[in-house]
Amino acid sequence: MNWINDYPRPQLKRDSFFSLNGEWTMNGRPLKVPFPPQSRLSGWKGDVPETLEYSRSFTLPAGFNQPGRRVRLHFGAVDQVAEVHVNDHSVARHEGGYLPFHADVTDVLKPGENIVSVRAIDTLSPVYPYGKQTKKRGGMWYTPVSGIWQSVWLESVPEEPIESLKIVPDLTGITLTVFCDADTCRIEIPGEADQVVGCRKPVRIAVKNPKLWTPDNPHLYPLIVSTEADRVESYFALRTVVISEVKGVPRVLLNGEPLFLNGVLDQGYFQDGLFLPSSPDGYEKDILRMKELGVNLLRKHIKIEPEAFYHACDRLGMLVMQDMVNSGPYSFFRDTALPTVGLIRRSDRCAHPERDLRMSFFTYHAMETVTHLFNHPSIITWTIFNEGWGQFNADEHYDMIRGADPTRFIDSTSGWFHQKYSDVDSRHIYFRNKTIKRKDRPVFLSECGGYTRPIKGHQFNPQAQYGYGATDSEEALTAKIELMWEKMVLPAVADGLCGLVYTQVSDVEDEINGLYTYDREICKVNKERMRALAERAHAILKNI
Repeated sequence: MNWINDYPRPQLKRDSFFSLNGEWTMNGRPLKVPFPPQSRLSGWKGDVPETLEYSRSFTLPAGFNQPGRRVRLHFGAVDQVAEVHVNDHSVARHEGGYLPFHADVTDVLKPGENIVSVRAIDTLSPVYPYGKQTKKRGGMWYTPVSGIWQSVWLESVPEEPIESLKIVPDLTGITLTVFCDADTCRIEIPGEADQVVGCRKPVRIAVKNPKLWTPDNPHLYPLIVSTEADRVESYFALRTVVISEVKGVPRVLLNGEPLFLNGVLDQGYFQDGLFLPSSPDGYEKDILRMKELGVNLLRKHIKIEPEAFYHACDRLGMLVMQDMVNSGPYSFFRDTALPTVGLIRRSDRCAHPERDLRMSFFTYHAMETVTHLFNHPSIITWTIFNEGWGQFNADEHYDMIRGADPTRFIDSTSGWFHQKYSDVDSRHIYFRNKTIKRKDRPVFLSECGGYTRPIKGHQFNPQAQYGYGATDSEEALTAKIELMWEKMVLPAVADGLCGLVYTQVSDVEDEINGLYTYDREICKVNKERMRALAERAHAILKNI
């Protein structure tokens, strides 16, 4: 697997694919796309300016640009503002940094060599989503990522292409909407269904012998959608996620069965590629490392990944809690210090968010995130705001996202500053093993732990050690995690604790509270004992 040959969009795959990843120039010097210039793997040397001028040439493969076909240029993500030209013609402008976009470039192409150029501007403006990026790295703030940081590629499509699919699963089939200007399309589920349906209207398709998707058995069904002019390959899974009472206690149910969410915070940072692993199978390796520890959920923390990550979770059976990417200024005193000592109530009402560019863009970006990732069965929940950071009108956002996606549960305000609407009672507890009591909804310990263990020779910055409780050995770190489970987690499962999210998958730069080192070479905990904790929680649920 590599970033040049792998198809970037596994849920809408065509035969036509021409990668533009690889050697580019940026500000007149060589650089490797899709790696951001701040990363080692990009090959960039020196400081990274706020304005990045990318360029590369390409020649289309034979037969790629045929009469009656259109050529689209795709970008997985460019941070923060991108202006795209092909052969000196403006073809696209995009803002935001985390979501894909494309442009029809057919009419500006010429025979032989073509030139694509991208002007990317990244000032780390808080108007746009920016996550944990900062100009001055340190502590829980990380090296920024600028410009192109996901795949760039071309495809050939007909005049009336299949634009997208919306797949709503249940336990016996799917409701499928095909977005295309053609009147009808053919739906094939090999061995299950083969029928012609109308486009643009939801169609119910039953599966003869349903096999449900679970973390232990992540069964995926191939799906082929075709018209007279177009054909795409996709996939789906059969699963449901609801919150319902079981013997009077609200629980998270996967396929109608109570499930304990044993989660880990996943920041999505890698030592060599920053926002990307060296190849797409880096995601698979992280997922399998966590499954080996008994983890069944990754909280994708204020970052949107390339689809290769979600596809790996779909295939391997890893549940995903997807955060919206925060924007707006962060205040340690207001957003962290005061809530940590108990001041966790605050109104977030904003009467006119449409007057504020930052707020309107956040809302737009959140809704586009739901649309973009909707079909991935591994995603079971959305987080809207984290610890009050950039928070406004959480209840209105809950209503909007619930309207767009009734198939998952929503954590509106992770940690504190809860308003009226949220499907879980979400809490962050780091500095003590606090008794957890249920209220009127499942309790979700959406961040906890964060204990440090430095490993000599495997630290990004040996002079800085950031985290929430020091240990110095595998035994000490594992024992500290076990104590947290014994005192705070396991006693609360019977009373409605639906899960936890331990901080975090790996060390990230100065933050050394990972279960693995930043280079992923050393697991810092005892694997068998970690699995045993998860098994105990699952057993409690099973015996209720």
